[in-house]
Amino acid sequence: MIYARIAGTGSFLPGDPVSNDDLVARGIDTSDQWIVERTGIRMRHLAAPEVTSSDLACEASRRAIEAAGLQPEDIDLLIVATSTPDCIFPSTATLLQSKLGIRNGAAAFDVQAVCTGFVYGLTIAEKFIRSGSHKRALVVGAEVFSRILDWSDRGTCVLFGDGAGAVVLEASDAPGVLSTSLHADGSHHPILCVPGAVAAGQVIGDPFLRMDGQAVFKFAVKVLGEVAHEVLAQAGVEAGQVDWLIPHQANIRIIQATAKRLGVPMDKVITTVDRHGNTSAASIPLALDLAVRDGRIRSGQRIVIEGVGGGFTWGAALLQF
Repeated sequence: MIYARIAGTGSFLPGDPVSNDDLVARGIDTSDQWIVERTGIRMRHLAAPEVTSSDLACEASRRAIEAAGLQPEDIDLLIVATSTPDCIFPSTATLLQSKLGIRNGAAAFDVQAVCTGFVYGLTIAEKFIRSGSHKRALVVGAEVFSRILDWSDRGTCVLFGDGAGAVVLEASDAPGVLSTSLHADGSHHPILCVPGAVAAGQVIGDPFLRMDGQAVFKFAVKVLGEVAHEVLAQAGVEAGQVDWLIPHQANIRIIQATAKRLGVPMDKVITTVDRHGNTSAASIPLALDLAVRDGRIRSGQRIVIEGVGGGFTWGAALLQF
């Protein structure tokens, strides 16, 4: 039996952290107290104008590949989850492949599931590996959400940041990805979207992120609780047997409500939203890498990762380290 296990993790945040007070100094009508009380966010990282999602992905990927004890040429599948690609085409994954110097003909493609993108990408990669067609996959979440924010809308612009996280998933005789579950319901798309497009060389519609915060909160708490129970039930694991929960890092209140529904105490929840805000597809691998590197996540532990994002999409995976 072929299984898939995480062999290495990596992450990258661009530039210096931008605090809530820094945003106030830039003229945004808000305050540190207002942001922290409602979201738990204290800072975020914003990429320089010339820095792209593939640049951030490259830095995170190099660290994950090094942590796995591999070379870039050992990778035979690249999946990049992003809602902020470098360009319309080619895919950000192929641009990342070029920057990493991978010339072995490895398959490379993007996944667009917004904040659930990393869970989607990991699930897809696991299926490739378990089929026997591929041995080592690089799965990356990379975003430059600062490019699609309306900086006059304090209800959204303070929430998001830029960054990238990556994992190397490789074939193994021992189980690593124990169960996965993916969902989507397009009828909810208006509550979180960027409704613009490019046609005839011009932007058609609204090119900025728009969100109904209350509707997103209610939907997120409901489906995150449900999908976590799904992956646990698939694997025959009780919530009390979970060592760590790593939810999408969007809002501390959503994280707390989700943990409560699952019956997981907050001291078993990895939270990084305070230090980088909502980085969409990058948020789960960013949190995962931090917890691996600081020693909280250790061999033999069980981890639930879960995300929810525009679409609406949602999903979870149960991992054994």
